[in-house]
Amino acid sequence: MAADLNAQHRAISLGELAAAVPGADLIGDAATQITGIAFDSRLVRPGELFVALRGLERDGTAFVSDALARGAAAVAVERRESLPAGSSGLVVPYARLALGLLSACFEGWPARRLRVIGVTGTDGKTTTASLIASILRAAGRRVGAVTTVHADIGGECRETGLHTTTPDAPELQRYLRLMVEGGVQDVVLEVTSHALVQERIAGCDVDLAVITNVTGDHLDLHGTFEAYLAAKLRLFEGLTTAGRKPGIPKAAVYNLDDCSARPIAAIPVDRRLSYALEREADVRAVAVRFSDAGSQFEAQTPVGRFPVSVPLPGWYNVANALAAISTALLLDVPIEAIQAGIAGFAGVPGRMERVDRGQDFEVFIDFAHTPHSLEQVLTLQRERGRRGLAVVFGCAGLRDRSKRRVMGAIAGRLADRIYLTAEDPRTESLEEILEAIAEGCREAGRREGIDFWKIPDRRAAIRRAVEDAGPGDIILVTGKGHERSMCFGETEIPWSDREVVEEALDLRLGRRRE
Repeated sequence: MAADLNAQHRAISLGELAAAVPGADLIGDAATQITGIAFDSRLVRPGELFVALRGLERDGTAFVSDALARGAAAVAVERRESLPAGSSGLVVPYARLALGLLSACFEGWPARRLRVIGVTGTDGKTTTASLIASILRAAGRRVGAVTTVHADIGGECRETGLHTTTPDAPELQRYLRLMVEGGVQDVVLEVTSHALVQERIAGCDVDLAVITNVTGDHLDLHGTFEAYLAAKLRLFEGLTTAGRKPGIPKAAVYNLDDCSARPIAAIPVDRRLSYALEREADVRAVAVRFSDAGSQFEAQTPVGRFPVSVPLPGWYNVANALAAISTALLLDVPIEAIQAGIAGFAGVPGRMERVDRGQDFEVFIDFAHTPHSLEQVLTLQRERGRRGLAVVFGCAGLRDRSKRRVMGAIAGRLADRIYLTAEDPRTESLEEILEAIAEGCREAGRREGIDFWKIPDRRAAIRRAVEDAGPGDIILVTGKGHERSMCFGETEIPWSDREVVEEALDLRLGRRRE
């Protein structure tokens, strides 16, 4: 399992690759040997096939000559005229789909030798995917996973890049190939709407699709909520066309409380289970109790009722656990393994992660970056009945602008002190982002300088929140979670909320100086 992810481990003929893409026309010598798949001309290595993608801002065909100059053996384009005279290549109907299929073919179609579980949704994807993986490990399966946090290749973890959930197709297929080589049996993929519309999981042959919920997000890409929902549904629709594997049925797990339930229920699959907190679903939680240790409930399922202990707080984590339980039942996992996998779950970095340096108040780091998730985590802490609740957050630049005022209003309604700050402003004006959130705070009756503040420097905002905290208070630092960088302009700056929180706590406790 120590194999180099980027190793040119094989060569494959252009003709064999052409056969993997429906409707592809091969131009030139079919025997041309290809040693890799690339879509960034700057990273092309000699012998590789360059796939020219059409993006929102750039057309990859403009870089075909650059790729060839760097040694590309062939190129894949959507228009015949984009292929320079005398060059070998493929003319494909849709380059993004072709990239996924070509990558899968080059790596030997690894997903065909794995049981593939895809998890999508607006919130809770990482926790749900990680719970499923924990259950399968408890059942004795060798498991791989690709989530927002990392790629787990049968126990060996790899960083997937900055701000990445579902890697691009060449990288994802290399991960799957390494999993197969390492003896992995099941893989859990966290799948975003971006990945679905950009065909990053083409060639992954998903066997079981899971959804958490669909709430407004990523409208910067999708335009409308309806388009966003349609993107999520593509994971389930793909079950009807994905290749079948011996003895593995196509199955679906869906949330009966969510708007996605009705269209998913209409998609023909071999097996399905619904779950819900509020409706009469196939899998439900009854007798729910919360404690400092997490959540305890009785799972009511088609195979009987059994106790479950989740070391995670909140109703939303009960829902995540129900999704994982439903998945495990469709995979015929024994009840004992389900209970053990959930009870032994170690949690996810940056998901309601407690930071304790001996202070007399609590600090948590969470990834909540949508209106729904922010409301969930603030409600959870509000219901604990402590003295004061503070939140430090911002909104990312070049992302859905409509949520900024909404999130400000949610914070204004649920938190006592609000510190608005940077969260990947990218090329947008940070001042304008913070003012948009502040408008929501004012709508909720909050007053700037009294109970909410705009502090652009995230380190300064976290320090101020820590300085202002009283005994028994709770501070939530949200939006970045596990991430290790923050984007200003087009530059990624090293960043860790946990490290900065620890630094601020140590200053407060007199353990270090400025």
